[in-house]
Amino acid sequence: MAATDFKDYYAVLGVSKTASADEIKKSFRRLARKYHPDMNPGDKQAEARFKEVNEAYEVLSDPEKRKKYDQFGQYWKQAGVGGYPGGGGANVDFGNFDFGQYGSFDEFINELLGRFNTAATGTPGGTGSRRTYTYRSTPGGATGAGFNDFSSGFGGFNDFAGYESGKAAAGAGADREATITLSWSDAFRGTQKRINLGSEVIEVRIPPGAKPGSRIRVRGKGQVSPYNQQRGDLYLIVDLKPHAFFQFEGDNLLCEVPVMPDEAVLGATIEVPTPDGKVSVNVPAGIRSGQSLRLRGKGWTQPKGGRGDQLVRIVIATPKDITSVEREYYEKIRASRHFDPRSYLSQVRL
Repeated sequence: MAATDFKDYYAVLGVSKTASADEIKKSFRRLARKYHPDMNPGDKQAEARFKEVNEAYEVLSDPEKRKKYDQFGQYWKQAGVGGYPGGGGANVDFGNFDFGQYGSFDEFINELLGRFNTAATGTPGGTGSRRTYTYRSTPGGATGAGFNDFSSGFGGFNDFAGYESGKAAAGAGADREATITLSWSDAFRGTQKRINLGSEVIEVRIPPGAKPGSRIRVRGKGQVSPYNQQRGDLYLIVDLKPHAFFQFEGDNLLCEVPVMPDEAVLGATIEVPTPDGKVSVNVPAGIRSGQSLRLRGKGWTQPKGGRGDQLVRIVIATPKDITSVEREYYEKIRASRHFDPRSYLSQVRL
């Protein structure tokens, strides 16, 4: 990638390089709403900006991707490939090295190979307590209906130095791990993907309800043991593309829905999107900004069947531009108002 092709993802989201994950998320959600195609029908510039914002958030919201992006700049994608820096090959600390001086990644690699002649094999860390789904793969041929080649959403492989209990004694090959990026629709409903492992193509079923961090185990598709040709397993770690409306809060699906001040005061019936489509939701009178309504059984697909809940967080939207009639009525309300939301402040003391 030439230097002129480099995108400053921090500038795209309008945040500093030291921005917290929460600041990045807030900026993304604001911009995603602003440039969403539904809010800008037919506006190609807004559509392109929306895609750019999503691309930036996909990188900066992922701690590992952000770390590589911060260290390798425009070459961060290549840095995730085995054998390149940060990809499980050479164990080298590049610190604040300036990669911008090279016209291409190949130029950098050529100079790098002249500096370092040996490399230690990287050992990925543990996978924590993520849920693992186990499936047997089937060899694939030509791409058929319903199967996709998702090279753009399939991360590079990492090889485990360790084995599951009993594997070392049996002489099986090392396990492999790779990231698979799914759309929310595919993760919610389940899908099948065709994966190119280099030496073979396999078809893997993604079960309904996969969440970020879910692990899908594909037996017998890991590294081949040089001793007896037995193979380890392949683990696919699920990642989801950013969504402008939905997010996860534990096992629940969470969204934010704005209401007008009069709707919050008087109550209202509003339409709220769910994974199945829009549903009518009753907003009780007197609801406060930040309170959540629970839609039971309208959330994410559960691995063992059934659905979780969807939480609807209410945000009171204050209109910036109002008509003269609206202003007149707001002034009448202010003049006749008897409720003081700040009355307790008179009792505040250090």
